[in-house]
Amino acid sequence: MTTNAIPSKTREIHSHHFDSTIWNDFTFRDDDIVIATYAKSGTTWVQQIVSQLLFNGAEALAVADMSPWLDLRVPPKEVKLPLVEAQTHRRFLKTHLPVDALVFSNRAKYIYIGRDGRDVLWSMYNHHATANELWYEALNDTPGRVGPPIEPPPDSITQYYHDWLDRDGHPWWPFWENIRTWWAIRDLPNVHLLHFENLKRDLPGEIRRIAEFLAVPIDEGTWDAIVEHCSFEYMKNNASKTVPLAGAFWDGGAQSFIHKGMNGRWREVLTPDEVAKYEHIAARELDGDCAHWLATGQITAH
Repeated sequence: MTTNAIPSKTREIHSHHFDSTIWNDFTFRDDDIVIATYAKSGTTWVQQIVSQLLFNGAEALAVADMSPWLDLRVPPKEVKLPLVEAQTHRRFLKTHLPVDALVFSNRAKYIYIGRDGRDVLWSMYNHHATANELWYEALNDTPGRVGPPIEPPPDSITQYYHDWLDRDGHPWWPFWENIRTWWAIRDLPNVHLLHFENLKRDLPGEIRRIAEFLAVPIDEGTWDAIVEHCSFEYMKNNASKTVPLAGAFWDGGAQSFIHKGMNGRWREVLTPDEVAKYEHIAARELDGDCAHWLATGQITAH
């Protein structure tokens, strides 16, 4: 089911990561871009793509500084909002919130990236397992945290998988509602759905579709550079520019944050019953078309 109604904010979300109230104080501009995901679904990749389109294939863009995660509670909004307001380029911001915890604006364009939840989880485990003490201190010990702290992950990725499914996104935030809320507004003219699998399958084609959605003209003279700078290899080699704080929160630095960029690693670990557990929950939580899109990147025609 889709809706053409403008979404309304109905709640706030606070946690070790989130302070959704920042959107209440954010002043939109007519050409703002909001890049949205659950997390570990290709957010950094799409931030890089957008930066390359806006800055015409430029080298060494400080994407992490240019495109902040707005609803991350550190640094606090009193610090973050003036920095965003001072930006003079076309702004492209990042969110991991469901739609109903955002202030949704017709002045902005929204890009939402989906990825099979099992691939999300495998990437999330690496993100969590390589986080260092600075990361835990920032999330758990700085003023403003609501709810319990985030704890280190178990040694077993399989246990992590079951905890995440059984407790709907534990220890992060709910997964299925995030997918549902963005899927429901996919037909709005200022919303564009992407899928991680399609970015891997046809990166040049997806970049052109993003450019068309954002009404950014492509300079064919710099096209090869744009595509190269959006490749996984280039991003891995230049990770300090695209990863928050140049990777200071993770053992192994920024290159640990941009890990493998692979799908399907769970197939080598999970039993058939464990695979089926995810698929059963997906069928319960999502409508059939949405579950199919999330698993494959394909939208069923009607």
